[in-house]
Amino acid sequence: MSTPPLYRDPDAPRQARVEDLLSRMTLDEKLSQLLHEAAAVPRLGIPAYDWWSEALHGVARNGVATVFPEPIGLAASFDPALLQRIGSAVGDEARAKHHAAAQAGRRGRYQGLTVWCPNINIFRDPRWGRGQETYGEDPVLTGTLGAAYVRGLQGDHPHYLKVAACAKHYAVHSGPEKLRHCFDARVSAQDLWETYLPAFRMLVAAGVEAVMGAYNRVNGEPCCGSKTLLQDILRTQWGFQGHVVSDCWAIRDFHEHHKVTQRAPESAALAINNGCDLNCGCTFERLADAIAEGLVTEATIDRALRRLLMTRFKLGMFDPPERVPYTHITLDVVNCPAHRALARQAAANSVVLLKNHNALLPLPKNIRSLALVGPHAANVDVLLGNYYGLSTRMVTLLEGILAKVDKACNVQYRPGCLSHAPNLNPLDWAVGEAALADVIIAVLGLSPLMEGEEGDAIASASMGDRERIELPPHQTEFLRKLKATGKPVVLILTGGAPLAIPEEHELADAIVMAWYPGEEGGNGVADVLFGDVNPSGRLPVTFPRATTQLPPFEDYAMNNRTYRFMREEPLYPFGFGLSYTTFSYVDPQLTPPRIARNGSTTATVWVKNTGPRAGEEIVQLYLSDCEATVRVPQYALKAFQRVALAPGETRPVQFEITPEMLALIDLDGTARVEPGLFRVIIGGACPHPRSQALGAAPPALATLKVE
Repeated sequence: MSTPPLYRDPDAPRQARVEDLLSRMTLDEKLSQLLHEAAAVPRLGIPAYDWWSEALHGVARNGVATVFPEPIGLAASFDPALLQRIGSAVGDEARAKHHAAAQAGRRGRYQGLTVWCPNINIFRDPRWGRGQETYGEDPVLTGTLGAAYVRGLQGDHPHYLKVAACAKHYAVHSGPEKLRHCFDARVSAQDLWETYLPAFRMLVAAGVEAVMGAYNRVNGEPCCGSKTLLQDILRTQWGFQGHVVSDCWAIRDFHEHHKVTQRAPESAALAINNGCDLNCGCTFERLADAIAEGLVTEATIDRALRRLLMTRFKLGMFDPPERVPYTHITLDVVNCPAHRALARQAAANSVVLLKNHNALLPLPKNIRSLALVGPHAANVDVLLGNYYGLSTRMVTLLEGILAKVDKACNVQYRPGCLSHAPNLNPLDWAVGEAALADVIIAVLGLSPLMEGEEGDAIASASMGDRERIELPPHQTEFLRKLKATGKPVVLILTGGAPLAIPEEHELADAIVMAWYPGEEGGNGVADVLFGDVNPSGRLPVTFPRATTQLPPFEDYAMNNRTYRFMREEPLYPFGFGLSYTTFSYVDPQLTPPRIARNGSTTATVWVKNTGPRAGEEIVQLYLSDCEATVRVPQYALKAFQRVALAPGETRPVQFEITPEMLALIDLDGTARVEPGLFRVIIGGACPHPRSQALGAAPPALATLKVE
């Protein structure tokens, strides 16, 4: 009986197993493994494997799965524990579906264990159609939630990964979509290190297995072949040990659009020599030519394949199934009741209450009559968002609301207006019906047909982006007609991006931002509307008053962008959201109030529920450097906690303020702590005066002296 090769021994050191397998492969076999559609190597028992799978907010593009809210909605929860639970559920479903497919001999796209998420780009401009995939505009919020999702996806086993997560798109990538294949994002060292890189660094520290390069160039270098990004920063400075994958067909862009190379072999060489290990697309098919021309060595091929094989070994692909704990996850976990309940909780926790005049919400369940209108009230698309899976039970807002009210309630439903274009029929029966109801609920806003990736948003004139961030004019006109009835109007907004709605804010009595809330979105939103869940969502992005407040879309400088640098008054500030109860912040203390530049202090504040209902508050810590010698954010989120309080309950909330939080980013991109005064601000929204004008509690303030 022959001894099995070392790479088949699950008890051998993993690195030794990788080297053993690598040593047995021919050059052609090695090259066949560097494309996302990796070929089988039958003589070595290596099955075919497609690296391309998606799981942005649930297993995507692979049939039935639990559809959680779009990431921008999950970001509104400000809840890393929730994100980790969702990531774990998604990882379970990915495992179950992968093994079932493999047992049936199906090893195609979207059926693997290497999921290309999360998207941790900074949502710097609300016109970007893919901003819905992100966790918003703040680096700390993005990195914290992204790391939590990665931990959930990859699991906590000491030896195996549940699935391999991927931080994308590295880096400085956030539109315009129509230029992404040729655009050069020019960015200062300060903005690069202060805004665009921190979340990626946080995910590398959290152990993310893969990083995906972006389509664009950064300061002249294509991201998927950038020595600066892939070698100097990712590998050398951050010590990243996983693999790098290109965005799909991004390497072909080197010669076809960026014009940094002349031919495909040169593009393939530039990418792999600088540390891109796996090509989603076609260009690495020309690596054999690159080797023949002396542009690439076999040692470089080995380096890339070594990293890819390590990921496959971590996933247990070369081990007996009984040795890999995650192989026992079966298909009955897919869209199971527990996951549906989690999706419902996530949808409810993502809801942001933006206005509640005269406490119109929550609505009584025994309300006599309701008019439910708007193009998105019964629309499944606004549940799904983009990069979605499919559920056997999609609960629309109409269905969720009907399930809440008494069966004797007279509910009338009419769309009333189209989503992205004016009505062609001049007759309007919806407003007349609405005038007879006790309360009107209007579901307006955006849909994935209006914003998304370059080819998805088929109602976008800008290849997925928006040219203006106002509500479509015909939707506003419809809202005016509803207001003219004299009946109270609840405006529910769907979408994955900020909307400039100053007039709509005045027209509606209550406003709820529901995002793209997933398969249980109707139930989750109804839970909030009717008071079974007290709204606790907070905005992960600033809502400007008008498109005219925005800098040019193509400008990647952070000046006048996001709450950290915006000089004009927004409509709704970052971190803002109302509750059905009220909170107060008192007695802020710093222990100690003076520290050395390498020291830390503890900030304590007492948070009280001063209202009539139990509720959860998102306690947010912001710092302002009052004496900085270079430009710094006017204030910046550094930490946050979700705190549940009963009516009248008071609880101390503590944050440790570390040197890393106090550091500024100098003009050359280096971090340092300067001596001087810092304002410590703890409250329920970012400390813009507009937050308090809208109803947020006054924050607690303290001064820290750094010596």
